[in-house]
Amino acid sequence: MAQDVTDTRALEALLFVSDEPLPAPLLAQALGVDRGTADAMCDGLANALVERGSGLVLRPVAGGWRLFTHPDTQEVVERFILSSRQARLTKASLETLAIVAYKQPVTRHQVSSIRGVNSDGVLRALTDRGLIEEAGRDEGPGRPLLYATTPRFLERLGLPSLAALPSLAPLLSDAGGDDVAEAAVETEDRDEGSDREPQPEPDDG
Repeated sequence: MAQDVTDTRALEALLFVSDEPLPAPLLAQALGVDRGTADAMCDGLANALVERGSGLVLRPVAGGWRLFTHPDTQEVVERFILSSRQARLTKASLETLAIVAYKQPVTRHQVSSIRGVNSDGVLRALTDRGLIEEAGRDEGPGRPLLYATTPRFLERLGLPSLAALPSLAPLLSDAGGDDVAEAAVETEDRDEGSDREPQPEPDDG
């Protein structure tokens, strides 16, 4: 029993200090157990956090396990964060991120064509924030770069995989085009740094 307690404490400590989801194989290696045991420990810790009414929850996201603040604390946490960080993704960034998420892999030209405005600056900004990344080159003329979302994108939205993205059909029928992008990334982070794009966007005023 004492060893189990020690292992659980070590697991919780590893999850606490990590700034990204930790996959079961990595946790297993760090704890000296097999993968099945690591997953079982994570399940046990997740249940224990719920049972003791913790302000934290443990969830499987983006192929790993990560601690999050409890949904009931959202208002307080959000107020605390926004008191010192006002940065949010702009409308241009939300639109571009939604297009990449649903159309990936996608070229810069394809994104700009869908938005109806040059999106080079926005793509660079989203790449700098780690939400999208270069994903090879298209086979077409000039072999343009392809863009796709990153594990951090899944992490920030709390999604286990891209398959968990909401269907576009109800969003398109219930909301305007601008609202689709907002709905698709509604839970995006209030991350550090400026959201001002490198190039002014005519439609982002």
